[in-house]
Amino acid sequence: MQGPLNPPADGVAADPAPSPLAHRLRALRAVVGRELNRFLRQPSRLGSALVRPLLWFVVFAAGFHNVFGVAIVPPYQTYIEYKVYMVPGLLGMVALFNGMQSSLSMVYDREMGVMRLLLTAPLPRGWLLGFKLLGSTVLSVLQMAVFLLIAVAFGIDLAWGDLPGLLLAMACAATMLAALGLMLSVYVKQLENFAGTMNFVIFPMFFISPALYPLWKLEEAGAWWLLMLARWNPFTHAVEAMRFASVGQFNATAWAVVLGCGAVFFVLALRGYDPQRGFIKTKGGG
Repeated sequence: MQGPLNPPADGVAADPAPSPLAHRLRALRAVVGRELNRFLRQPSRLGSALVRPLLWFVVFAAGFHNVFGVAIVPPYQTYIEYKVYMVPGLLGMVALFNGMQSSLSMVYDREMGVMRLLLTAPLPRGWLLGFKLLGSTVLSVLQMAVFLLIAVAFGIDLAWGDLPGLLLAMACAATMLAALGLMLSVYVKQLENFAGTMNFVIFPMFFISPALYPLWKLEEAGAWWLLMLARWNPFTHAVEAMRFASVGQFNATAWAVVLGCGAVFFVLALRGYDPQRGFIKTKGGG
């Protein structure tokens, strides 16, 4: 019988196919590495991400210190400076805007055809979107950590023993907001529509929350409907989880909402990017 046309050389075995784990790790390195390299090639992106929270922290904290006097509210055991109260909310601001920036990046990749190539890769769609989510979370946590270091340099006291819990809360909040951005990228079909998304998603989520003032201010003003919206706002619970963690305390309700909303947002994004039943199929997107 005639042998194979191209027999392997003597003593040389054919390269084995990569294991599923190695295949996923390669995809993880490619997707997350692309996000990090894109960020590192744009140093101005870090500056622009920090301008907004630093403006509030440096300028508004001084100007509004007496206007927004903070009483003793959980988790604090005594009166605190306004800038101390602001820090968890401003950390949330960094994560919120980076989550929307990731949404914009997804829309841009879809218009350029990169997303189509990514989603047709020989890997389950959930893994690919999970890697995109991880990349966005890593970028958010890095930017939040830089802002936290600046806040400490400006006199914010942070116990080192509380730092691991705070970093974990920051990572969970960043994941939830990145998942929100991932979900929104399904429905924002063009870059021109992104400004409207920022107006109707980012600013209401941020300002109807305890990021800049305690919720009892709304109750004191009689704004009950705003108070209810704030309590139902996922961003509220992301801020509260970080605020409690910053003083070494645990807010079970906040953590449950953050983790639950993050899971729901990711499932909705996964469904939206499913070509068989998601929004992309119904609109004919790619």
